[in-house]
Amino acid sequence: MKLTFSILITTLLLAVKLPPPYSVVASAAGQWQLLHKTIGIVAMHMQLLHTDTVVIFDRTDFGLSNLSLAGGRCRHDPDEKVVKTDCTAHSVEYDVASNTFRPLFLQTNIWCSSAAVAADGTLVQTGGFNDGERTVRTFLPCATCDWREFPDGLAVRRWYATNQKLPDGRQIIIGGRRQFNYEFYPKSDATAKNTYSLPFLVQTNDPSEENNLYPFVFLNVDGTLFIFANNRAILLDYTKNAVVKTFPNIPGNDPRCYPSTGSAVLLPLRSKNPNFFSPEAEVLICGGAPRGAYTQAKKGTFIGALRTCARIKITDPNPTWVMETMPGGKGRLMSDMILLPNGNVLIVNGAGSGSAGWEFGRDPVLAPFVYNPDKEFGSRFEILNATNTPRMYHSSAVLVRDGRVLVAGSNPHVGYNFSHVTFPTDLSVEAFSPPYLEAAFRNVRPRIVGPESGTRVAYGQKVKVRVDVAAALVRSLVRVTVLAPPFATHSFSMNQRMLVLEPSHVTNVDGPTTFELEVTAPGSPILAPPGFYLLFVVHQEIPSEGIWIQIL
Repeated sequence: MKLTFSILITTLLLAVKLPPPYSVVASAAGQWQLLHKTIGIVAMHMQLLHTDTVVIFDRTDFGLSNLSLAGGRCRHDPDEKVVKTDCTAHSVEYDVASNTFRPLFLQTNIWCSSAAVAADGTLVQTGGFNDGERTVRTFLPCATCDWREFPDGLAVRRWYATNQKLPDGRQIIIGGRRQFNYEFYPKSDATAKNTYSLPFLVQTNDPSEENNLYPFVFLNVDGTLFIFANNRAILLDYTKNAVVKTFPNIPGNDPRCYPSTGSAVLLPLRSKNPNFFSPEAEVLICGGAPRGAYTQAKKGTFIGALRTCARIKITDPNPTWVMETMPGGKGRLMSDMILLPNGNVLIVNGAGSGSAGWEFGRDPVLAPFVYNPDKEFGSRFEILNATNTPRMYHSSAVLVRDGRVLVAGSNPHVGYNFSHVTFPTDLSVEAFSPPYLEAAFRNVRPRIVGPESGTRVAYGQKVKVRVDVAAALVRSLVRVTVLAPPFATHSFSMNQRMLVLEPSHVTNVDGPTTFELEVTAPGSPILAPPGFYLLFVVHQEIPSEGIWIQIL
């Protein structure tokens, strides 16, 4: 059942649609399952890897965690103010299939850092706080692997920065606290310039609030970078260090980036032809806190969060923002936006008032929303079943291969604090099963039988995907989605990217319930930077379980 919106547009101002009123008429759907009451640490940062494991970490200066390191290992840091010798873990590797986790070792502080996954599947993590602010860390997944750390791997300190994978396999690292520049990793050669000035980050820096940390960055389909900070956006040609387009300010001019902390997603890239040529690109930004909310929260006044989402087609010659109102009667900040296998967006976690920061959030929003970008304006939201667990500051969420969403974290305190506070530190992990996983859809749900998970795919390659479907296949309602799993932290999922591939052929093979689809892989690393992707087959909006492919 869906939400319906009564659309009333009374004015047209600067070619922006105003948010319509809405009425909720739907019963909720989706199911929650507690996976672990505690994993010992806070899930401040999460990344799914191609081994179906999730690397999770928080920070090394919270104090002692609730998980001991293996083998008697300890972190020794004479400059640490909280615990100089710490024999507890601040990172874990969680195995999705077995629902188990193991501690990982970190020497330097990884708090409020950023990351991206390299083409070979290695997690490359950058920056942090104090002794970790210029460190690069890598994690190559295997049964016994652990973090490797490279001090001074970055040119400058990176704290609250954003990473974006590039077509050549490098990552660009943008901004961070008091850093109005960007750099690349790895460096192209020993003589490469260390940092490149980005005045846009100076222009979007609010005194005493900033509001331009963890900027929202997406690789556009022409190879430029869409960068949103505070309340405005640009297209950057990083190869020339030149701004090639400036977008209109977001209507209302309220900030959406940390610490006002809305969230953003690049909507699924679609092409009207099977060869995936010249897709359009749209960005959706939801929630956040009004300007001044951070300052007021420090004084004990918690202002209601923003209720609007803003959507813009960044490939249009003259793009404008289209505003929509989130359901539920109140705003939302510190939420996570997750692309689901069928192309919808899940909005989960967060607060209804206040700001990001220690003790600054109030009024938890417990019910997720799903946003369907293909529905008509005014009818795109549905409210889903609520959790019982507030997920406030320092929570996160990631999609896993079976279609569930792992939701974890929440620690709005300067250290671990489990009692006598408004929102205790939360070390649990839950799984949210979206409505498409309900048993009622079993007959229309595809099951991929080929190719094997882990198959390598070349750019522009014709790929044959074989599926079993119990019910009669509606060929016009079959498509393939390819998703790059993101690095999630502080309400932004870096490098989250989905491509929708339309089959050129759908043929019946090996009996009445088995079908073969032929799709064409993206033809360029600009459309799909090299690396591991989850591939799903979607039938009547119901996705299969995914398989891993490596696009190179």
